[in-house]
Amino acid sequence: MGVGLKTYGDALDFLYARTTGVWRLGLDRVEGFLRVLGDPHRRVPTIHVAGTNGKGSVCATVEAVLRAKGLRVAKYTSPHLVDFRERFLIDGAPVSPDRIVAFIDRHTPEVERLGATFFEATTAMAFEFFAEAQVDVAVIETGLGGRLDATNVVAPLVAGVTTIGIDHVEYLGGTREQIAVEKAGIFKSATPAVIGEPEGAIRALLTRLAHDRGATPVRPVYDQGGPLGVDVGPEGTSFDLPAFGRRLRTPLLGAHQASNAAVALTMLDLLPEPFRPTEREVEVGLGRVHLPGRFQRVGRYIFDVAHNPDGAGVLARTLAAVRPPGPVVAVLSVLADKDWRGILRELQPVVDHVILTNAPTAPPSRAWDIPEPLAYAVSRGISAEVIRDFDRALVRGSEEGTTVVVTGSFHTVGDAMARLEVSPTEG
Repeated sequence: MGVGLKTYGDALDFLYARTTGVWRLGLDRVEGFLRVLGDPHRRVPTIHVAGTNGKGSVCATVEAVLRAKGLRVAKYTSPHLVDFRERFLIDGAPVSPDRIVAFIDRHTPEVERLGATFFEATTAMAFEFFAEAQVDVAVIETGLGGRLDATNVVAPLVAGVTTIGIDHVEYLGGTREQIAVEKAGIFKSATPAVIGEPEGAIRALLTRLAHDRGATPVRPVYDQGGPLGVDVGPEGTSFDLPAFGRRLRTPLLGAHQASNAAVALTMLDLLPEPFRPTEREVEVGLGRVHLPGRFQRVGRYIFDVAHNPDGAGVLARTLAAVRPPGPVVAVLSVLADKDWRGILRELQPVVDHVILTNAPTAPPSRAWDIPEPLAYAVSRGISAEVIRDFDRALVRGSEEGTTVVVTGSFHTVGDAMARLEVSPTEG
């Protein structure tokens, strides 16, 4: 029995009401909801990706190559930038608003009975949509961690962990070793595991954890040298991958994108025969990779979600490699529980000025208190100012900068893209 929702907005209001600001990790609620739905996650072959940074790039690359193979491919990622429907793409297109309304209207009683969180309800919704569409394969990105993440109900064809950084310490632990244990929770018995971590000790830990869980084969990309001869130019990133024996190129910009592509290609290479792409399909698919909000250049703007110091460091190195015309002005808004000091330190060498602002869609409970970041910036000799009004901050950035880097949280990048009418789902 439904609850009579009338509009897409009503459906989203119901879902967002499930967001408490606190993650409740565990699989019991999502498994219970999936049982009610007939276990749609068991009817769709999946590819599972976790990691602190790089998940989105790996998922986008795997998706593009499998679509180049002619498969019907679904992709589930989070969070979205502009529209909730970006989370569920089927052959690159978002599901219809009406389908989301119908799902929520029908299943609200079960969501409430089980106490399912926003992410758990959304994850179950994704599997229902993908099974209903009879996709050939679904690329699934974890939301938080891995072991207890709602997506970890799948039995994937292959699982990959990108890199391990310090993030979400209140849920995953305060050390890279503790976080690695959580991420490695997606590795499954008798299932290929791919590891993209470049640092030796953490890579060895992930490798041991994969073996402990019975994964086979286990492929640490950097145990074979990783990508070599990386060259970042305005049109993309070229690199050699010894295991593939030829030079490759991704349109995604940054030396880190060679590593992400290497993880994706290794995962693709470990797929069973009906799914494994040919060399030509890899080449064609790589050329079609599109990833909104990751060093995405639109006119004078660069949109890049860099919500932790590792991400900001990657952004800084990519800016240094590409050298866009200056002055370079950053419009920055970070959630209060993130390491914004580390982000500012990483950006300092590559931007001429920073405008500190508040993203309109950022949850009030997590909005940062800008005077403190301003004082910190000034103490480090960073040219910075506060413009609380987001629209005015964007205008100021375009007045002051030849290149405007919009960065920080997903809210920051998404809000700017919405105001500047940049579509995340169009190439």
